[in-house]
Amino acid sequence: MMVSSVIVVEWPPYCGTMSEEESLAGIELRTEIPGPKSREIVARREAAIPSGAARLTQIAVDHARGALVTDVDGNRFIDLAGGIGVLAVGHTPTAVVDALTEQAAKLIHMCAIVSSYESYVALAERLNALTPGDHPKKTVLMNSGAEAVETAMNIARAHTGRQGIVVFDGAYHGRTNLTMSMTSKFNLFKKGFGPFAPEVYRFPFPNVYRRPESMTEDQYVAWHIENLAHCFTAIVDPSHVAALVVEPVQGEAGFVPAPHAWLRRLRELCDQHGILLVADEIQSGMGRTGRMWAIEHSGVVPDLMTIAKSVAGGMPLSAVTGRAEVMDAPHPGGLGGTYSGNPLACVAALASIGIVDDDSFLAHANDLGDLMRRRLEKMKASYPDLIGDVRGVGPMLVMEIVHDAASKRPWMEAASAITAETVQNGVITIRAGLYSNCVRFLPPLDMPLELADEAFDVVEKAVAVVAAGDRG
Repeated sequence: MMVSSVIVVEWPPYCGTMSEEESLAGIELRTEIPGPKSREIVARREAAIPSGAARLTQIAVDHARGALVTDVDGNRFIDLAGGIGVLAVGHTPTAVVDALTEQAAKLIHMCAIVSSYESYVALAERLNALTPGDHPKKTVLMNSGAEAVETAMNIARAHTGRQGIVVFDGAYHGRTNLTMSMTSKFNLFKKGFGPFAPEVYRFPFPNVYRRPESMTEDQYVAWHIENLAHCFTAIVDPSHVAALVVEPVQGEAGFVPAPHAWLRRLRELCDQHGILLVADEIQSGMGRTGRMWAIEHSGVVPDLMTIAKSVAGGMPLSAVTGRAEVMDAPHPGGLGGTYSGNPLACVAALASIGIVDDDSFLAHANDLGDLMRRRLEKMKASYPDLIGDVRGVGPMLVMEIVHDAASKRPWMEAASAITAETVQNGVITIRAGLYSNCVRFLPPLDMPLELADEAFDVVEKAVAVVAAGDRG
């Protein structure tokens, strides 16, 4: 298989000086997919690593830059998965690479429990200033999104003296015992792993696509708003609840946006009952929806925010940022970890935030989101009995794959076939959704629009191939 395309790519200035090959880039397929070297590495992986550690493609990557990924066989792909939302600033941006290189020569590890170093403090100050609300804030750094969520729950319980945690249908919050208990999708994330943590209470989430046929979107959202009072009677009393945790755009559920009126009602109820409102921005934050934080679209200010994924340009780092008086509730020694706020991760985060916190970067992210939505809506119009819904916010989008428009019956196999077809033709895509029937798009937010168009040409052809096949 020899497939290649050459387009002139206008890379953003913070990507540094590009080689001639990188400047004249696009999909280039030199072997079958996967190639022989990829197959060899994947076979070694299967022999050495348990099957429970999921593998979504058959390719083995050698290097990557911007929105382009080159495998060990020399095949070049356009990346629409973005490390599952980690790579808002793309692969190996020069500012992040330079920060890591300089820091590695000075200090790799110290442990913030043992002593202070300036990058940890500077990053906390930056997040305190960037997150919504003009009240005093503090930040604690952790390693992963699940750690951030669990830390936020510890803080909320210490502050309120309560135990209950409210979460929602479709939620994904992590893979530790507590965060797995908070996560909704059972078969993929929880099957066989119980018993789970107590004091987690689950409320319905207003997914307007799957509303009853007799209700309009507005009626459905209004019903959910009214139903919150019922939930706080039938499921848990509000006086027992320490925190209500919500994703402003649900991630693993299939990029389901939380309706703004419903979010505002959550804020009112939390204020009324002394509950802390926690925004889980691990996947939706750092410019992913065209604003720095997805919660900003609603105007709601949370008490605590969990942050991870794109915050450090690919390095393992997460954070909890929130009201200073709440953050100070745990006793000294109650927060932290050996690797939490590692110096390398901190400088990478400062460099990454420096790229994202820029009006021109976010303007481009919104332009990218507009292009993606246009292309996906066009596909939906062409294949209405395959693509049931196109949704999300800004450049955080999915298409939900169904057997037919009327029944909306989820079709996981077709979604898998689409992602397999795109990879075969040079575009990396992955699935999402409560039923694993969504194709999700999380491209680097600095992706040149020419590359995005080329990538979605491949997606459109993949949809056409699957639509023309045996519908089973």
